[in-house]
Amino acid sequence: MSTTLEPATVLDAPSRAAADWLRQFDHALRTNDGAQAARLFEPAGFWRDLIAFTWNIKTLEGRDEITAMLDTTLPHIKPHDWRMSEPATEADGVVTAWFDFETAVARGKGLLRLRDGLCWTLLTTADELKGHEEKRGATRPLGAAHGVAPGRQSWRDRREAEAASLGVTTQPYVLIVGGGQGGLALGARLRNLDVPTLIVDAHPNAGDQWRRRYKSLCLHDPVWYDHMPYLPFPEHWPVFAPKDKIADWLEAYEKTMELACWHSTVCTKAHYDDDAQEWEVTVERGGSEITLRPKHLVLATGMSGLPNVPAYPGAESFTGEQHHSSKHPGGEAWRGRKAVVIGSNNSAHDICADLWENGADVTMVQRTSTLVARSDSLMELATGVLYSEQAVASGITTERADLIFASQPYRVMPDLQTPVFRAIRDRDAEFYARLEQSGFMLDFGDDESGLYMKYVRRGSGYYIDVGASELIANGSIKLKSRVGVEAIRERSVLLTDGTELPADLIVYATGYGSMNGWAARLISQEVADRVGKCWGLGSGTLKDPGPWEGELRNMWKPTRQDGLWFHGGNLHQSRHYSLYLALQLKARLEGISTPVYGLGEVHHLS
Repeated sequence: MSTTLEPATVLDAPSRAAADWLRQFDHALRTNDGAQAARLFEPAGFWRDLIAFTWNIKTLEGRDEITAMLDTTLPHIKPHDWRMSEPATEADGVVTAWFDFETAVARGKGLLRLRDGLCWTLLTTADELKGHEEKRGATRPLGAAHGVAPGRQSWRDRREAEAASLGVTTQPYVLIVGGGQGGLALGARLRNLDVPTLIVDAHPNAGDQWRRRYKSLCLHDPVWYDHMPYLPFPEHWPVFAPKDKIADWLEAYEKTMELACWHSTVCTKAHYDDDAQEWEVTVERGGSEITLRPKHLVLATGMSGLPNVPAYPGAESFTGEQHHSSKHPGGEAWRGRKAVVIGSNNSAHDICADLWENGADVTMVQRTSTLVARSDSLMELATGVLYSEQAVASGITTERADLIFASQPYRVMPDLQTPVFRAIRDRDAEFYARLEQSGFMLDFGDDESGLYMKYVRRGSGYYIDVGASELIANGSIKLKSRVGVEAIRERSVLLTDGTELPADLIVYATGYGSMNGWAARLISQEVADRVGKCWGLGSGTLKDPGPWEGELRNMWKPTRQDGLWFHGGNLHQSRHYSLYLALQLKARLEGISTPVYGLGEVHHLS
C-alpha cells in the first residue's frame, strides 16, 4: 500500500505525520541536500543502514554523521520512491512507520520512528537487487521441462554434473569455510541468487557439529528465534530443539536447498592474489590436495575463533583426561568419578549438568561472575515480545521481528534492555537469592543491561538456565568460586586459595578467541591483524574495549582484506544477516558498483 502521496486528509494522525516526514525526506534526498535531510532527525538521532546506502552495515549517530554519509553516497545511490507500506502507529509519543523505497540498483524496506515530528531512529535495508531478484513466487522456475528432446538431462543429471564440475573444472565465485548453520544459511541465499558457491567442512556430514556433542545439548533459544532462511521449522517443532534434531534438520536443509558441499574436507591454507584479485585456497579432500580459486572467501565458523585453552603449570603431568569444552563428548564414561569443570558460562553449566546426570562427582570452578537468566523468564519478558507464538498470532512474522530488532541501534539498547532485566530480577528474586547463597558470583552486566548486551559486547559471561542453576543452588553440582587455578597436578586441580580438587577429568570451559584467529591460522597473522578483532561494539565494558564502533566488528560486511568476509552468530543472526552478505557478494559478481562507506577502523587485533 502506498500512502505517502495520498492526500493527507485521508490519513490518521500517525500516518499523516509519517507520510509528511517521508515526503520531506524524499525531497531532500532528491535534491542532494544531505544537511536538510539530517535536520529531519533529532540532534542525536540514529540511522542504521544495512547496505542500502553504505554498502556496509553502519549506524550513523547524530546529524553531522548523517550529513557526511549522505554527502558522499547520494550522488550514486539515488534513493527515491519512499512510500509507507502500511498505516503508521503511535504509542508513548513515538510514531512508528514501515516503508519501502528504491535506490539506483536496489529495492529496500525500513522502519521509521518519530518523536515530535523528528526522526529518532531510521532503519534502511536493501532487500533485493534490481534485475537480479530471487526467482520465487510467481517467478519461480518451472522445474519440469515438458515435451521430448533427445539427450535431455533430468534434474538429477544436472545436479550430478554441477557437483562434478564445481571446484574441479569450474571455480566457485564464493568459497565458504564452515558448513554449520551459518555456512548453510549463506549458501542457500547465494544459490537462490545464482552465485556459484562451494561450502567446505571438515565433518563427514552436515549437522555433525551438533551431532558429535554431548547428548543433553539443546538450543537455549526458542524455536521462533531460530528459523533458517526459506525453510522455517514446522509448527509441531519443539520450543527447544535437541542437538540431534537440529543436526538432522541441517543435513536435510543442505539437500533440500541443493547446496554444493564438500564434507570431510579440511582447508589448510589460503593466499590472496592481489593481481588476479582472487584467492588461492588449498584444501585436503579424499587424501588429495586441491587448489581452489574463488574471488571471495567467507569464514563461517560461528561467532567464535579458536578454543582458549589456558596454559596452567603442570597440565602436562595430569594423568587423567583433560579437554576443552568443544571436545566434550558426554558424561557417560565418568560415572562414579571426579570431574572438575573450569568456567561458569553456558558450556560449563551444560557440561556440569551432563556429568551430574551421568553420575559423576562434579565441581565447577567459577573464576569470575556470571549472568544467569532463567529460560522461561527470558521467553516471557525478553524474546517473547518478538519471537513467540503470541507474537506470530499478532502478525509479527519472522522477517518483521528481525527488522524490528535490527532497527534498534546498539547505542540505545542498554536503556531498552535494563528495565527488562530488572523485571527478570524481580520475578526471580528468590531463585537468585538461593543461587548466591550457594556462593555463586552473579552479575547482570557492567551496566545492569543484561544478557543480550553481554552477548554482543563480548560473546560470553552468561548462562541461560535450563536446569543447571538449581543443581548448583542445592549443592548437587559442587562450586568453588572467587578463586583461580594455581596449577594442575597428576590427579588434581590446585586452586589459588590452596584448595586441591581431586580429578579424573578436567574440562576447560574457557571460551574462544576472536574469529580472526581462524584467519591467522588459515591465511596469515598479517591478514588477521589487518582485519582486526571480530565481534564486540567498542562499549568500553569488560572484554569489549573502546572506542565505540556502534556495530559488531567485521561481521557480515567488508573487511580491510579484499575478498575476505566473516559470517557467524546465533541462528537468528545467521538467518537475517546472511541476506545482506549474500546481496553484497551478488552485486560484486554482477559488476554492480559497491563503494563502501565507513569501512571500520582496526583498534584491536584479537
